[in-house]
Amino acid sequence: MARRKRVYHKPDYRDSRYDSPLVARFVAKMMSGGKKSTAERIVYAAIDKVNESSSSVDPLEIFNRAVENAKPRLEVKSRRVGGATYQVPLELSADRSESLAMRWLINYARNRKGTPMWSALANEIRDAATGQGSAIRKRDDVHKMAQANRAFAHFRW
Repeated sequence: MARRKRVYHKPDYRDSRYDSPLVARFVAKMMSGGKKSTAERIVYAAIDKVNESSSSVDPLEIFNRAVENAKPRLEVKSRRVGGATYQVPLELSADRSESLAMRWLINYARNRKGTPMWSALANEIRDAATGQGSAIRKRDDVHKMAQANRAFAHFRW
């Protein structure tokens, strides 16, 4: 019997400026304390700052590339077999990998102290789009952990 409730997916909402469901999800992840307008202001300012320094025509191109680069393909989950706990590598669904990528981008931007949030988020997005930065390092660490524990892949169920 399943221990967890069934996940009910909400319909895709789109943001007002870019009409993108990815940006709308990013704003929702960014939001704290129900302050959606503040989260929107920060995200839009970050996207504007990233795009003013590049010659890209589409403002969402760099943002989409950053989220795509930060997406992990595998992760490890703890499985208890017998008396031992194994780190079992599992493939991720598209929703989960996208959610992890956005979470990592936001958390590492929040950890950059001494700069405004929109500036830190813009720098993190720019770094992730070029394949550098903390979110990319985290993705690589997760992949290395999954690669190291691939001997336990037969415990996956």
